[in-house]
Amino acid sequence: MTTATLPASTPPAAPFRQDAAVIGLVGLAHASSHFGHLLLPLLFPVFMQEFGLSYSQLGLLMTVFFVVSGVGQACAGFVVDRLGARPLMFVALSLFAAACVAGSLVTGYPALFAVAVLAGLGNATFHPVDFTILNQRVSAPRLGYAFSAHGLTGNLGWALAPVFFAGLGALIGWRQAYLAAALMYLGVIALLFVQRAHLHTTVVRKPEPVAGAAQAEHDMAFMKLPVVWWCFGFFLLSTMTLAVVQSYAVSILKAMHGVSFEAATLTISSYMLFGAVGMFIGGFVAAKSQHSDRVVALAMAAGAALLALCGTGLLGATGTMVVLAITGFAVGIGGPSRDMMIKKATPKGATGRVYGLVYSGLDTGFAISPLVFGVFMDRGWYGATLLGAALVLLLSVGAALGVGKRTAKPLQAA
Repeated sequence: MTTATLPASTPPAAPFRQDAAVIGLVGLAHASSHFGHLLLPLLFPVFMQEFGLSYSQLGLLMTVFFVVSGVGQACAGFVVDRLGARPLMFVALSLFAAACVAGSLVTGYPALFAVAVLAGLGNATFHPVDFTILNQRVSAPRLGYAFSAHGLTGNLGWALAPVFFAGLGALIGWRQAYLAAALMYLGVIALLFVQRAHLHTTVVRKPEPVAGAAQAEHDMAFMKLPVVWWCFGFFLLSTMTLAVVQSYAVSILKAMHGVSFEAATLTISSYMLFGAVGMFIGGFVAAKSQHSDRVVALAMAAGAALLALCGTGLLGATGTMVVLAITGFAVGIGGPSRDMMIKKATPKGATGRVYGLVYSGLDTGFAISPLVFGVFMDRGWYGATLLGAALVLLLSVGAALGVGKRTAKPLQAA
């Protein structure tokens, strides 16, 4: 394996207004994808009551979602590199709209699996699509801020979903709330279609083979780079913690401290909003720092400490909700530096493939976590669930530092 070219190609300087338009449109799409992550878990209490399901059964739904998304994401990276990012963005948003319509019609557990599959397919393309567009269309000096905005809008999508479903669910019912979400996706598709010129990407074509010349590397050659798998491991570990917060924090707060459903849901939205603030600040840090891995490691370590404090049960209801929200801020600061860290590990012309594979670690973490911690929840180990999530987040610190060690010098295959 030859030395990887670092970093991936970056665009020339462009007017601020042009960069801002690209960042805003990609951010809107990213927020929509994160909103779709919560189409099922926010309604877990409803499904338990209406269909008599256990935490483990509900956790399996999220496993299906993220297995479909993870496998699809790794494959989508190759499609993006060959066909461009824009077409797949529109397909993905359409699949989310279809998942919402299907959600409004479910009558039992099997139908919920169909929703999980549709939403998982929709989620599969977003990271290779988003980062291909950002890396190609945003000027290099503004990439740190672009990654910050990308992460921030994702958190806003997560923050909007609980308010959206809790509010509309109370007013018009959960089935109608799903239909309203489908209409929202159609509106996003319409807006992005009108502004589609900002989302165009070019495809790196392989040169024609020349007699006597060295053979070009295979499309899968990037998988021999150890740093890619360290990035994958980081996403797997850090995401297992996030999955606990998204899937079970509402139930944990209710069980440990008697918090109402509305207050617990607001805490999750606060976690995401604090995370968005952290990502905004983290964008400035990422733009200035030469050691992205260290920023990520410090942020994850702080988040693990705060989450472990919540798991002890010593803070009481109000203290736990406040500290859990602040945890989102700590983790959020590391978000833009995380994306800069991945960029440093990306060979030229392989943006879609690398981001697809690396971010499938995110889906793998989301798939594993509900199964593991769903067993904890079914046994009433609520505090242990948070402590376990904190431990996994702490392990991700080592993975981040491992990435930094392998990008501090030109990457070589092992």
